[in-house]
Amino acid sequence: MKKLSTTIGILTIVVAIFMACSKEETATPSSSQNTTPSNVTTSLEIFKNIYGATEVYIDGNYAVIKTNGLPDHKSPYYKDTQWANTMYEAYNGTNTKFGLNPNRIATQSLVFKIPISPVKAAKSSATPLGPIGVSLNGVPFFNQYAAMNAPLTNEVNGFDQYGGHPQQQGQYHYHVEPTYLTTKKGKDALLGFLLDGFPVYGPMEKGKTVTNADLDGYHGHSHATTEYPNGIYHYHITDADPYLNGNGFYGTAGTVSK
Repeated sequence: MKKLSTTIGILTIVVAIFMACSKEETATPSSSQNTTPSNVTTSLEIFKNIYGATEVYIDGNYAVIKTNGLPDHKSPYYKDTQWANTMYEAYNGTNTKFGLNPNRIATQSLVFKIPISPVKAAKSSATPLGPIGVSLNGVPFFNQYAAMNAPLTNEVNGFDQYGGHPQQQGQYHYHVEPTYLTTKKGKDALLGFLLDGFPVYGPMEKGKTVTNADLDGYHGHSHATTEYPNGIYHYHITDADPYLNGNGFYGTAGTVSK
């Protein structure tokens, strides 16, 4: 009887272990099913840093960001517009060669579709004239060229005290550091995203000013950031040409439409 009791006891333990393992294996698919929604939520929260967007949501592998393109800071380019009473501010920057261009800020209807899981492109593509990304306040980033791919040498004299100006259709944009944002958020802060999904950071990192020599040909590098503790490729704005982006998009660009 004693031998029988021992055998039954061993069988009971084996059955209990088998049932526990079966239960754990059954739970595994359920927990993996929660992975995708969690990742999408994380990506969506990161893109919600774009506080100037009128709408932000996920559509498949893309974040869709809608914006009216209006800067939330004052500007001399709000002169003679419907917002002049509250948003006009005469130029008070440091450029003694500043001259107001003939354009004025106008409402836009921009839709950015940006990859939520950006990867390095097999073959890079050049950035176009026009929006190449979006900043936190919903204002587009432009590349390092003026119209006809000319250098910014002369055009820079039309940048207002916050580093932006409007083009012919009234689309306000930044080619260089958006000083309103770096003053508000910090020189080392996340400032927005380019169309390839990779983030753009300010001109300082770990207490030091970033120079072009610190960056690769695309004007970025890879390591952990506050928003991406596991590391990510990211662009930096610097005070010298090409300012924001160098030899094109590091990743595969999404789209922007009006």
